[in-house]
Amino acid sequence: MRHREGYKALGRNKAHRDALLRNLSTSLIENGKIKTTLTKAKELKSVVEKIITMAREDNFNNRRRVARYIYKTDIVTKLFNEVAPKYKERPGGYTRIYKLGERRGDNAMMSIIELV
Repeated sequence: MRHREGYKALGRNKAHRDALLRNLSTSLIENGKIKTTLTKAKELKSVVEKIITMAREDNFNNRRRVARYIYKTDIVTKLFNEVAPKYKERPGGYTRIYKLGERRGDNAMMSIIELV
C-alpha cells in the first residue's frame, strides 16, 4: 500500500533532495524553463507551484517564507515583481511539462519543465 508516501525519494537523502529541489526551482524561476528528468520535473512542479501561489500576494511574511526556500535575493525579487503578477488571476497550473524521450546514457526519461 502507498499510505503516507507524499514524494519520490529521487535516490537521495532528505538534505540532498531539498538542496536539489531548491536549485532546480531557482533555475526555473530564473530562466523560465529547464531540461531535467521526468521524475525530477514532476517533483519540482509541486514545489514551484506552491512558491508561486505564495508569491501572488506580495507581503512581508510571504517574502520571508519564499526567501527561506530560495536563497538568491535577486531571484526572489524577480519572482515577486515579474513572475507572480502574471498569474494573479490564474487559479493554478503555472507549469507545463513536455516529455522529450530517453537520455542516451542511461535511458532516463527526459523532459522540459517551463512556466506557462
